[in-house]
Amino acid sequence: MKLRSVVALFVALGLALAQTLTIEHDEGTTRVPLNPQRVVVMDEEALGWLAALGVGERIVGLASAYLTPADIAGGRIKPEVLQKGFLARARLNNPAYIGSWLEPNLETLLTLKPDLIVRLTWKGNKYYDKLSQIAPTLGYEEGGKGFWERGLRDLGRIFGKSTEAERIIGQVRGAYQAAAARLRNAGVFQKYPKVVVVAPFAGGANWVYTNVRLIPDLRAMGFKDGYTPKEVTLGVGAQISDEALISLDKQTLVVVFPPGGQYDGSKAFFDSPVGQKLKDQAILYTPEPFSPYSGPLVSLRNVSELTRLILEKVKP
Repeated sequence: MKLRSVVALFVALGLALAQTLTIEHDEGTTRVPLNPQRVVVMDEEALGWLAALGVGERIVGLASAYLTPADIAGGRIKPEVLQKGFLARARLNNPAYIGSWLEPNLETLLTLKPDLIVRLTWKGNKYYDKLSQIAPTLGYEEGGKGFWERGLRDLGRIFGKSTEAERIIGQVRGAYQAAAARLRNAGVFQKYPKVVVVAPFAGGANWVYTNVRLIPDLRAMGFKDGYTPKEVTLGVGAQISDEALISLDKQTLVVVFPPGGQYDGSKAFFDSPVGQKLKDQAILYTPEPFSPYSGPLVSLRNVSELTRLILEKVKP
């Protein structure tokens, strides 16, 4: 009898292990269930990866820096909000709102009974231990090498969609190559061989992105860096002074890329003396409402829209 019990225990353990996958990520090593049905995403970046794989309807909870109290009713995102911008592309199915990705509502998250939590992370980000007590949690460093590709590939394995993940990554690479050829043939790189991405925040602070958030797309399209800060914050970028902006040479294309929602300071930037000085070599690129900063769906839109805007800028 005891032998049978031991055998049954090992069989059950083997079956459980066969239905899980061990993932190494930037916050640890985690065993996650295969093909999870209830997923919480802690930010728009993770949302974008699941949307690209076509499993957005499995998202039961979403944290966001962009959603406001006006977007929420009864603890859930209003249906009309889910039809706007990037949220519409994600094809979500009435997810709960769990607060800001900086200060999530852990009690709400616990009631959702997720079987997987996905988030981006950075130095000093909190709550990983508490999140992991609720469900297996994967974290990916935004400034890390191959940031969104790693997340997409891991989720592809988890959801049985590895082939789809590789197809999407290949699609983005193909878009880069096609855009680079169009820009080169139009003589864009003769006029603007360099580029800088400036993020004007409401309140007057201007940042340049150096490693993520649009700049990798522009590099892949053929541009060189037009500005390199001495120090970078969280592997993302650095605040830039008005003096440094004014000192940019005429061969540097300035892509003004405002943050979303209430953080958008683009109008004040272009109205300022600095913005007026740079306007002849600048373009404004506005992301979709509720859009991630990066990811495959974002890159495909970035490449298409940036190519159009840049060609309009340099046309005779």
